[in-house]
Amino acid sequence: MKAYYYDNLPGDQRLPHDSGKAVDASDLAQVGVLYYHIGELDGVNQLASERGYKNRDEITVSPEKMGDIYEAKVKSFFHEHLHEDEEIRYIRDGAGYFDVRNKGDEWIRIQLEKDDLIILPAGIYHRFTTDETNYIQAMRLFKEEPKWTPLNRSEDLDANPYRKEYVTHFLE
Repeated sequence: MKAYYYDNLPGDQRLPHDSGKAVDASDLAQVGVLYYHIGELDGVNQLASERGYKNRDEITVSPEKMGDIYEAKVKSFFHEHLHEDEEIRYIRDGAGYFDVRNKGDEWIRIQLEKDDLIILPAGIYHRFTTDETNYIQAMRLFKEEPKWTPLNRSEDLDANPYRKEYVTHFLE
């Protein structure tokens, strides 16, 4: 994992956009983002058991796997949004970026590759994109049945109970 402040320059979202200002795992933990590097599936199984993740699936995001909907789907993942449950992703192959907001509402870009696992808390604003290879395979873990409906950022969403709980716990 490599994390840094997003440079906010225009251009392809799949490029690094590295500002040169590094962020470490303890900085990510301050906004509720947990990072693990787990080389074996047994380690993922242990974490899933400890945190109560009962369900999982795998997704491959690539033009070859998704066909004509690939570009539209990646653009939709890149809209700033939140979920009402944790978002857990274990990268099985390929690479991509999760962008999250810090306490000052600045973007932090988290580059993930094979064997990286990230947990985003419910209520955090974030977005996702593949890198320039246009390929990532990830295991998604869930506490209950998958629902992970993205709620795009809006002023109205600030009243969402999951967002309010997140703000109270991590941003105040």
